[in-house]
Amino acid sequence: MEKNLELIFKNAGGKTCTLTIKAPADNLELTKVKEVQDKIIAANVFSTSGGDLKEAAGAQYVTKTVQALA
Repeated sequence: MEKNLELIFKNAGGKTCTLTIKAPADNLELTKVKEVQDKIIAANVFSTSGGDLKEAAGAQYVTKTVQALA
């Protein structure tokens, strides 16, 4: 099973953008994740077609199971 952490942001144009982190630690606290999102915004290292990231809009774990056909 594949597990990712999606950090969701709003950009200057008001659109949502997602940064995906593969194989994140389990049981992350929302307050810590939000702190990291705020640091990403403050560092201004990502730009999107809708402009710079402006605010954190959420975070979520996404799990996916892949079963190959034999």
